[in-house]
Amino acid sequence: MLKLRTPLLLLLAVPLVMIAQMDPAGEWIVRQHEDQPERGAGPELGDYLGLPINNADRQRADSWDASLLTLQEWQCRPHPADYGSRGPANLRFWRDIDTATQEVIAYHTMVQWQNQIRTIWMDGRPHPPAEAPHTWQGFSTGKWEGNMLTVYTTHLKAGYIRRNGVARSDEATMTEHWIRHENYLTLFQIIDDPVYLTEPMVRSTDWEGAPDQHIDPYPCEVTEEINRPEGVIPHHLPGTNTFITEFADRFKLPVNATRGGAVTMYPEYKLKAATAQPASTPAVTQDAKRAWDPTKTGEIRALQVRGNVYLLSGAGANITLQFGKEGVMLVDTGMAGISDNVLAAIRKLTDAPIHWLIDTSADPDHVGGNAVIRKAGATIAGGDMTRSLDAGDSEAGAQVIANEGVLERLSARVDDKSVTPFEAWPTETFRLKKRDMFFNDEAVQLLSQPAAHTDGDVIVFFRRSDVVSTGDVFVPTNYPVIDLARGGSINGEIAALNRIIDVTVPAVKEEGGTMVVPGHGRICDEADVADYRDMITIIRDRVQALIKEGKTLEQVKAARPTMDYDPRFGTNQGKWTTDMFVEAVYQSLKQTS
Repeated sequence: MLKLRTPLLLLLAVPLVMIAQMDPAGEWIVRQHEDQPERGAGPELGDYLGLPINNADRQRADSWDASLLTLQEWQCRPHPADYGSRGPANLRFWRDIDTATQEVIAYHTMVQWQNQIRTIWMDGRPHPPAEAPHTWQGFSTGKWEGNMLTVYTTHLKAGYIRRNGVARSDEATMTEHWIRHENYLTLFQIIDDPVYLTEPMVRSTDWEGAPDQHIDPYPCEVTEEINRPEGVIPHHLPGTNTFITEFADRFKLPVNATRGGAVTMYPEYKLKAATAQPASTPAVTQDAKRAWDPTKTGEIRALQVRGNVYLLSGAGANITLQFGKEGVMLVDTGMAGISDNVLAAIRKLTDAPIHWLIDTSADPDHVGGNAVIRKAGATIAGGDMTRSLDAGDSEAGAQVIANEGVLERLSARVDDKSVTPFEAWPTETFRLKKRDMFFNDEAVQLLSQPAAHTDGDVIVFFRRSDVVSTGDVFVPTNYPVIDLARGGSINGEIAALNRIIDVTVPAVKEEGGTMVVPGHGRICDEADVADYRDMITIIRDRVQALIKEGKTLEQVKAARPTMDYDPRFGTNQGKWTTDMFVEAVYQSLKQTS
């Protein structure tokens, strides 16, 4: 009988051993025999060899200045998930178990360098909607394919393909295959970026099992590293970076080979590297595309930003909703014709009366719902916060607050007729730098930002909730509209972006903390605004330099000062094209030169 049991026990033990070999949980020491220079001291400037980048990314890398990392908004940024594993760091891998079912809910990883902690959900949950925030580690879901753990990651913040300036956009996604073979762990990554890559970027990383590691915390505090004038963003103007050929010179390589492009990924390129030109894939101007187009569906979706502050998306422009015991406050009301849907979405969250509407500008997609939503609200009467005027009263309706410039635009007359119905006009205006309010136990500051997108822009700061609603001075999906006819300017736009950064405070590793609701697009944080600010400042500096050279508007456009950002933010269609943006920057700077 004992002879029968022993083989049976051995057979039962075999699957357990196999499972232990496949499961990546444990502690691992990095093997740096692959790509050691990149993963150690750092890659050489100008080394784009073997990267499937397009012309836009090549120009971004050529323009990059390492001094950018001394800016306070950059100092404590970790490597993003697609690059963190490349660091000179060991790895800890562990899992969460559902105690009732004993199923794995999630895996977690920690990379020792910068203590980058990541979650890989294994319970089948969906990825967040498009308007949800992006993070350095993104949102990852995993599944087992045989003895290989396959992970798919979305919602990554903008990062880099290589940390010498080669950019990776926030539209990138990543597929990973984690493979364990006894005491070795291999990660195989595939990065797809429709903005900057012409083919998938593929790379691998290896670790060796090393239990009982000691991994220290990695605190980071922002400091003043360089005393530079406020507003300066380090970068090289196109054609001025003298460092990008050092890599080729040092290793006696053909410069063309070091310039990268998909063709340099393959062995055949070596036969023609000396004469081949850098990959000339055009920097395609992509029109902004969204998987979900709210203006066509009419669907209004509510997404909690923090506390009792929500984003209502789908109304043409973003609407910020704050509610509590005293009622409802809205920042912007969306475009006309969809207000009933907006009201229905509000009523799914609260039955409290709508008391305050705040206009961030006079743009139709931001104030189009003023009349209908105002009528559905109620003005707070006198000093009694619990009593509202009757719906039948001549003064019934919510109060609409805006910068005085908004009232001037909405009340303007053409052919002796008002541009906008009286019912949609602001009921209160202000001219000062800011207006303070207190509503639902929260300080709310209306920050007037002159001469930015227009001359009537207002940024709204919900201080206790720690949420900023920006209107169209910040739109992470497109170049900003600089409306010269309504008092906008490029320098005012940059000043507005810097003011947003002034009032935002990031949490750990330059992520989260104060959340930012832009005029259009997804929920952001300070790092996202800083990236956008950097881009607009760099483009401003390029156009300014061309003006100083005496270039005409057509010559400036021909120089393509936005080329490296066009695939993400540019468009040749619609009401605001890349050419229109460049012209607005040019004319704005000419007016002040």
